[in-house]
Amino acid sequence: MTSEGVPMSKAHAHRTGRIATLLRSQMRNIAPFLTLICLSLFFAVASPSFATIDNVGNILTQVSVTGIIAVGLTFVILCAEIDLSIASIANVTGIAVAYFTAQESYVNIANIPLPGFAAILLALLLCAALGLVNAFGLTVVGIPSFIMTLAMMQIAAGISALLVRGQIAYKVPSLIATLGSSSVAGIPWIVIVAAIMLLAGHLVLTYTRFGRYVYMVGGNREAAEYSGLNVKLILGSVMVISAVCSGIGGMLGVAHFGSAQQNEFDTYLLDSIAAVVVGGTSLFGGRGGIGNTIVGLFVLGVLNNGLDHVNIDSFLKILIRGLILLAALVINVYAQRLRAKAAD
Repeated sequence: MTSEGVPMSKAHAHRTGRIATLLRSQMRNIAPFLTLICLSLFFAVASPSFATIDNVGNILTQVSVTGIIAVGLTFVILCAEIDLSIASIANVTGIAVAYFTAQESYVNIANIPLPGFAAILLALLLCAALGLVNAFGLTVVGIPSFIMTLAMMQIAAGISALLVRGQIAYKVPSLIATLGSSSVAGIPWIVIVAAIMLLAGHLVLTYTRFGRYVYMVGGNREAAEYSGLNVKLILGSVMVISAVCSGIGGMLGVAHFGSAQQNEFDTYLLDSIAAVVVGGTSLFGGRGGIGNTIVGLFVLGVLNNGLDHVNIDSFLKILIRGLILLAALVINVYAQRLRAKAAD
């Protein structure tokens, strides 16, 4: 009813209904952005040291490795698949690039020193080969991606253990050391690399035929097959892309951390999945993208950094991250139900 008691017009009611429908359909995108704003405001009020330019730089640096790994994982999840081997592949690639680099005499590792470019090339070939194994298992053998990449997680961890045998390596090729731990004009190179890879991923998904195919496979795999699309090739490609992105993140991460050792990237599995899912990319495929992943990265970065600034108990920090991930999953599933209901 209006203020004069006149019934609301049908046009106005229709317009209101359209707005409500639009908000429901965009819930997956709106919720992460609102979460980011609320977290930023809360921590800015709770800690004066949070809302500073220097701390923004800290957040960007802290999420860089996760961002590089999450680029490839976004492709996989958009195809309605999952890659649980990303952290282990990142770890083994970082260890491999150190294994093929001359170490100091006190490092007790029987490694094979090679020129820097050869060490980088072999490390990249290793992560690409592991991605190809994932692709082969998924598309040729028919093993579900969850099981295939779970097995690869153990395989990559085993290779890491064989290479370093519980020891720690420190030296990496100069190019990797520069990109992982140096800055240009006050901006860390690792932030620049992460930004370039996120931008490249966005451009591929948004403006190329391959990107459209990824969305088609994730949105409706049967329809993609009926249209003549080589679905297996697309699925295999995204598994290799995921492995290579993980490998690059692993190499730069080792340089950033200053060492290469077993289990160094274990936390990056959950962080990368959380960045993609919290940002709003659908676990059911076909919805989302790099833009969503960037928002998810900032949500996680602001949350982790902000909790450090307000001196929250470290165990409570883990719980809060889990609750936020659970909320993102609930929104993700609910949005998928709304989408299915609208389709009916």
